[in-house]
Amino acid sequence: MKRIFLFFAAVAMTAGVLSAQDINQATESYNNGAMELQMGNNSAAIEYFQSALTMGEALGDEGADLVANCKKAICSAYLSMAKDLYNAKDFDGAITAFQQAKEVAEGYGEAEIATEAADLIGQTEMLKFNTEGKAAMKAKDFATAITCFTKVLEMDPANGATAIQLGQAYMNSGKLDEAITALETAKANGQEKNAAKILSNIYLKKAQASNKAKNYQEVIDFAAKSNEALENGNAYKLTASALQKLGKNNECIAAYEKYLEVTPNAKDAGGIICTIAVLYQQAGNKAKAKEYYEKIVNDPQFGATAQEQLKTL
Repeated sequence: MKRIFLFFAAVAMTAGVLSAQDINQATESYNNGAMELQMGNNSAAIEYFQSALTMGEALGDEGADLVANCKKAICSAYLSMAKDLYNAKDFDGAITAFQQAKEVAEGYGEAEIATEAADLIGQTEMLKFNTEGKAAMKAKDFATAITCFTKVLEMDPANGATAIQLGQAYMNSGKLDEAITALETAKANGQEKNAAKILSNIYLKKAQASNKAKNYQEVIDFAAKSNEALENGNAYKLTASALQKLGKNNECIAAYEKYLEVTPNAKDAGGIICTIAVLYQQAGNKAKAKEYYEKIVNDPQFGATAQEQLKTL
């Protein structure tokens, strides 16, 4: 019996020595992985951590802490690799790597890392489409720009800056109604000033198109929307011209006067002042006609006409 007891004692001592050796070996592999990770060698780090994980799992309860640390380190290394691709602007590669990091983290029960990876997938996709959209705009490939900016807004509907870019892409494509919709979204999401400027320009384009088609009431309506978005002299000038063609001279005078108020240094100011004077004269308002003719008596182009008309008033 004594001999048998000694045999089992020897076996137990041998097992203890082997267990200690295994723990030391697994710990060394883990430490090597940590060093590689610190140096940015993520692939090499993962190999070391995987080896340490396998050895740790074979140790049972004794290796439980090591296994937990290895799983977290492996997930962190995968996430770090994905971030490196993101920083290098390899967005397609980064998206694939973040997806892999997410799957590995979910498999190892690292919920925090899985959540971070999932968030970064969305951020990377938005940056990818936004970058591609801007490049397409620069290349005047507005169809591609529209596709890219639309995808960004699908992921982030309150992204006012992207809505502005989408509006510009639509406008440059001649799709003015779609541009207005995008710009209204931008306006509602922190881009009021930028959106207003572009909206004013779009409605002005619509007014100009209506003027070309001789649809003068539409000219007036679109010009009013242009001024509602952002007051501008050209909208008042188009309005005045349309009103004059419709025979609404009193309203025409008011629009021309507003044009001069908004653009006092307009190159055609002399001609506009002469037109206002003539309209007042036709309306029988001699005082106002005289007032406006006197403004241009020294004008090189309209001065002679003004001096001649003042003699009759």
